[in-house]
Amino acid sequence: MRIPLSWLREFVPVPADATAEDVMADLVRVGFEEEGVHRPADELSGPIVVGEVLEMVPEPQSNGKTINWCQVRVVPEGAEQTLTGEGIDPSGVQGVVCGAHNFQVGDKVIVTLPGAVLPGDFRISPRKTYGHVSAGMIASARELGLGEDHDGIIVLSTVGLSAEHGNDPEPGTDVLELLHLRDEAAEINVTADRSYAFSIRGVAREYAHATGLPFTDPASLVTAPVPDGKGFPVRLEDAGPIYGVPGCDRFVARTVTGIDASRPTPPWMAQRLRLAGMRSISLAVDISNYVMWELGQPLHFYDAERLQGPIVVRRAAAGERLTTLDGKDRTLSAEDLLITDGSGPIGLAGVMGGGQTEVSGSTTTVLIESAHFDPVSMGRTRRRHRLPSEASKRNERGVDWEIADEAAERAVQLLVELAGGTPGPGITDVGTRPESRVIELPAAYPGARLGIKYTEQQVEDVLRELGATVRRAGGTAGGQGLVPDAGPAGSVFTVTAPSWRHDLEIREDLVEEIARLIGYDQIPSTLPVAPPGRGLTREQAARRRVVQGLADAGLTEVLAYPFVSEAQNRFFGSATEQEGSRQQMVHLANPISAEFGYLRTSLLPGLLDIARRNHSRGFRDLALYESGLVFLPQGPLGSASIPPLGRRPDDEVLAGLDAGIPDQPRRVAAVFTGHDSAPGPGHAPRAVDWQDALGAAQDVAALLGVELQVVQGRHQAFHPGRTAELRLAPAQHRSGTAEVSDGAGATGIEVGVAGELLPAWLEDADLPARTVAMELDLDALVAAAAGVVVAGPLSTFPATSQDVALVVADDVVAGDVLATLREGAGELLEDAALFDVYSGPGVEEGHQSLAFSLRFRAPDRTLTADEASAARAAATELAARRHGAVQR
Repeated sequence: MRIPLSWLREFVPVPADATAEDVMADLVRVGFEEEGVHRPADELSGPIVVGEVLEMVPEPQSNGKTINWCQVRVVPEGAEQTLTGEGIDPSGVQGVVCGAHNFQVGDKVIVTLPGAVLPGDFRISPRKTYGHVSAGMIASARELGLGEDHDGIIVLSTVGLSAEHGNDPEPGTDVLELLHLRDEAAEINVTADRSYAFSIRGVAREYAHATGLPFTDPASLVTAPVPDGKGFPVRLEDAGPIYGVPGCDRFVARTVTGIDASRPTPPWMAQRLRLAGMRSISLAVDISNYVMWELGQPLHFYDAERLQGPIVVRRAAAGERLTTLDGKDRTLSAEDLLITDGSGPIGLAGVMGGGQTEVSGSTTTVLIESAHFDPVSMGRTRRRHRLPSEASKRNERGVDWEIADEAAERAVQLLVELAGGTPGPGITDVGTRPESRVIELPAAYPGARLGIKYTEQQVEDVLRELGATVRRAGGTAGGQGLVPDAGPAGSVFTVTAPSWRHDLEIREDLVEEIARLIGYDQIPSTLPVAPPGRGLTREQAARRRVVQGLADAGLTEVLAYPFVSEAQNRFFGSATEQEGSRQQMVHLANPISAEFGYLRTSLLPGLLDIARRNHSRGFRDLALYESGLVFLPQGPLGSASIPPLGRRPDDEVLAGLDAGIPDQPRRVAAVFTGHDSAPGPGHAPRAVDWQDALGAAQDVAALLGVELQVVQGRHQAFHPGRTAELRLAPAQHRSGTAEVSDGAGATGIEVGVAGELLPAWLEDADLPARTVAMELDLDALVAAAAGVVVAGPLSTFPATSQDVALVVADDVVAGDVLATLREGAGELLEDAALFDVYSGPGVEEGHQSLAFSLRFRAPDRTLTADEASAARAAATELAARRHGAVQR
């Protein structure tokens, strides 16, 4: 929001020597953010004066261009030139070459004399051109930084500066003063909840709050006539209010006849609008913008002679269309609120008018619309049509419903004064004004909330300064009581919020205003005392151990968006396509992107998107991981109603709300692409494979002190032959949890998957072949972890190692054989591992040879070779019985 200081001074006595920086510093004290300073004079310096064209001689040039050799008087007739310097003619008449042709002898123009500096550090000096020495320049609007018009120079009569307009400047008049170019503007950032500050009226009030200076409400300077019911007919017919709130609850209409819409906008108004960030368009449009900027009430002007019948404010019907003022033909939604007449839609209410009734230079009668619209309806229409405007910005944030008539009257006054119009008969004011919000505020409540003592008088004074109506009474507030530390019950204020403060809804809003206006610097800086405790919970410590351990292992932690597509959830969220098709998921009501409108049921889609993005930018060797929540609804979501504000819901209501929240287990996942290390002299990096993903999963289990069972698995997102299903060992189950079995003796709860991703999907997703991944249910692992991990004793006796090679059928899983050997070897077995798989000559067709290394150790003695061999034989015998294994 830009605030021209000359405009601000009309309603609050800003010191004459105050700069835009000073004004911003004062406004910062009441909660605004400073954005910048705008001073046209910083890029302009004189002498820039009014000149009268005495003579102009057209001179055709060899390049086909015709220039004008002009003699321009730059001092009053009969006066002496007081300026000196190179190129300044003492006679007061300057010879200037000009390429424009939109002026004639006798016109008054703007002349930049030698020594002047224009925007872009363009310095004016006498120079020889087209056979003449041009001692200055006749300026256009763009050259002065006043707009983009560069088709011709500025003729003062066309901008309202002539005897006809009652303001005929003499030659030599300082243009910076004449066009109000010495004015400056302070720019502040206005948050969406403070819509009243999108006006000079609102900012002037806040400046008065900050400085203690008196404030004159510009709305109070306008006396609106009493509605007589004889004005232009208007009907409000909203058949589809949003959330039961009418789209328009007040509509004021006024007419002005006999205007001359072709008159120029006065320089003072045009310059104020430019400083405010708006370009000057035409007198009628500029007046509507000026009133909106001054009072905060958007207006719309209609060419009354183009209206057909009464105005009706209603919702759009299916198939209706409207061409708006920007020239675009728009298909309307049933939620769009329209301004219509007998011909159909003539405007998107509160957003933009239609081209059919646009005010033009030939308009003689204007109908002024000053209405109050529902912010929700305005915001939806603006977003639906991607149609931002200064009017919609204010209407969707809320405007003061009480000043619609004052704003209309202010526009009438300006049209009469500047366009020569006459107020039309009749005043229309239809609808019902919204009721102001009433809030009960215990006098002790602000101090208790902020930790500072305020007197009751301080609180009351601030509330009245806000513009609220305040009544004081004794006792407590409406049965709500005081906060626990509010002290004994004292006075209670019944506060009626002013009509321009839509953000004041509950007592905490009033507390915020009290703190803001009395001063945030008055609130003591007291550091909170940490409550006693034992630090991190067991679950928190376990989760931190996992994420730190993966980082220590060389993986990079990333954070992906939780928003995915339905197809991604189906593909990655369940182990089989059949289960995935039945999987429930959370659909977002208002997603950032329609393509990604669901909450994730797996971490892998987000991780793989990050991997794809990095791979496309040249990062080939990746090891990424994430720990986060997934969303697994098991029933209906949400609740039938929202509990009221201001008090704690009872346990039953809280239980109902909790039941409507989807399950949100925490998972950890990792993705690997490329190689395990960078190449170097004498070192060839290894391509990552499924073992890296399985190793990361086993690292997580080891960090938590739990044991994972690895069995052959299936998942539609993974390679059918290179997928491991990860289960908790049976001894680690929580009671009451059902186990699953693979039919080969392995049981346990499934907690994750690891392996190589499906090659066809990787190709479609533009990811490297042999990309591998793992995902684990971290909550299940943490729950299975022991509360205290006790280290076992270390044997000081030597170990004995023996190998065994077993021939089994090809369909026998090596992990099952390994588990059987561990079971059969007994307590002396310290470790067992598969180190070779062979099929070929020497092994029967349809069979494979599995070689295992067995390490034996006793805690109390040195094992003999016979003891180790007996343990190996027992393991081999069990493998033969269970899997048909034959020792090779």
